[in-house]
Amino acid sequence: MFIRIVKMSFENDKTGTFLENFNLNKDKIRNFDGCNSLKLLRDKNNPNIFFTYSYWQSENHLNSYRKSELFKSVWGKTKVLFNNKPEAWSVDTIESL
Repeated sequence: MFIRIVKMSFENDKTGTFLENFNLNKDKIRNFDGCNSLKLLRDKNNPNIFFTYSYWQSENHLNSYRKSELFKSVWGKTKVLFNNKPEAWSVDTIESL
């Protein structure tokens, strides 16, 4: 299992639109084959910055999601709201205490 972290920064007046779209699709994303967990986080000092933490069984599962119509729909509605280029990382857990 590994974690996919995505940092997204939105225009001031677009965070509500992002949250509406996320809320409409969060259960579908979470229940996508291979997704074990999904978290949405918001920066404490900059309310326009959000992070998604998604836990995947394998990179193949994540890639299947990224090729899906669900991803294309969600991402298509999300990327037009950005005020900066998103950043993404795929990471492995080394240790958890």
